[in-house]
Amino acid sequence: MALFFVLLPVYILFCLWLGFRILRKAGFDGRWVIALLVPVLNIIMIWVFAFSRWPGLREDVDQGF
Repeated sequence: MALFFVLLPVYILFCLWLGFRILRKAGFDGRWVIALLVPVLNIIMIWVFAFSRWPGLREDVDQGF
């Protein structure tokens, strides 16, 4: 059981780091990763980011929309 309490914070930090990297690469502010910690807001923000225009994408590339 003690291993769980050691690995859980490591897993949470790893997921936050991945989210930060994805948000920065998409052109958003990396601080939005804090929304992942709020239970219902995290699902809503994933949908918002998925369907919004990403500032980091070039306009001359066909996005398939």
